[in-house]
Amino acid sequence: MGGGAGTRLYPLTKVRAKPAVSLAGMYRLIDIPVSNCLNSDIFKIYVLTQFNSASLNRHISKAYNFSTFSDGFVEVLAAQQTPDSPSWFEGTADAVRKYLWMFEEADVDEFIILSGDHLYRMDYRDYVMKHRESGADVTLSVVPIGYKTASSFGLMKVDENNRIVDFSEKPKGEALEAMKVDTTAMGLSPEEAKDKPFIASMGIYVFKKQVLIDLLKNNPEQTDFGKEIIPASSRDYNVQAYLFKGYWEDIGTIEAFYNANIALTKQPDPAFSFYSEDAPIYTRSRYLPPSKIKDSQITESIISEGCILKKCRIHNSVVGLRQRIHAGCEIDSALLIGADYYEEMHENGEFPLAANQPGKIPIGIGSGSVIRKAIIDKNARIGKNVQIINKDGVEEAEREDEGYYIRSGIVVVLKNATIPDGTII
Repeated sequence: MGGGAGTRLYPLTKVRAKPAVSLAGMYRLIDIPVSNCLNSDIFKIYVLTQFNSASLNRHISKAYNFSTFSDGFVEVLAAQQTPDSPSWFEGTADAVRKYLWMFEEADVDEFIILSGDHLYRMDYRDYVMKHRESGADVTLSVVPIGYKTASSFGLMKVDENNRIVDFSEKPKGEALEAMKVDTTAMGLSPEEAKDKPFIASMGIYVFKKQVLIDLLKNNPEQTDFGKEIIPASSRDYNVQAYLFKGYWEDIGTIEAFYNANIALTKQPDPAFSFYSEDAPIYTRSRYLPPSKIKDSQITESIISEGCILKKCRIHNSVVGLRQRIHAGCEIDSALLIGADYYEEMHENGEFPLAANQPGKIPIGIGSGSVIRKAIIDKNARIGKNVQIINKDGVEEAEREDEGYYIRSGIVVVLKNATIPDGTII
């Protein structure tokens, strides 16, 4: 599912769909569920999109081309208006319902429905096998969680056979307290169970084909899986919980997105690693040259392809594709998403436009600049001696006319923004 507006990830979703947001310097969020499918021998994949989907569509078309001799595909299904359905997608379930005429024709036993903004690695074959063995009509993948994030998820209670007997979507207050369970029954230690007394839906579902069709056709007023379809189905169908024991992170907010990216730099064992030969994460091939680094100090960081770094210091940061960082810069705990293209530059690192267009700031990080705890979106032009450090400790700010937002204390410089020389944020 890739159709949501992604309001919690704004301004990164200002000009792109949420699943098209960059991850780990060179990937997109959509690469995670698609790669999990491919690694699980699932080769027929639809991506349902609606908001700002141009870059997502372009990425998918260039990244996932199957052989002419294969019947596999990754196909985008965009929201559309028809005489029978004049509205756009009104929710996750409604998006599937609007293409139900296509899914009904598929010669399959089950459908697996995935979210496009999570970071995890899962073998769906085991998930589907447990679904079949339990005789379930619907199976939800679940994780134990604590109080801090519990009210952001659908929570449930299960019986001794892992059948879901109660479900509440994003409860708060007394309703939240009512969803507490003893998670030692799911294999957690007493200490872990104390910290994580809730069972949360990951937004990942396996449906029997006919059950999905019946639920969507018989309940046309229900538009969302988490809020309506799942709670209603748990009363009349065998809805099971599948406990996922690996790393999983919902990165649907700026804070979660930033933390998940920076956590990738942790050494020697980050919570999630892209270095897996058995289950690689795929993405688009860009055929970029290796990064060029001159007289720089880099510690606990990720440097993507095609970067040019000159006499700078980088610590605990992720540096995206084609990023240019000039002499004297200090980058600490920052996510630099990179650039879509190169501007003309001499081999010595100087830009000819500096002489031809006085005052024009090139794409990249200008000399002498300091960036801490920030996200710099694509194609940003950061001038010389700029400080992006949130000097006033602001938690939330909307300063789009100045080229940035602040979310949860994290400065987010907009895509294509220009920050003039000497600016202090």
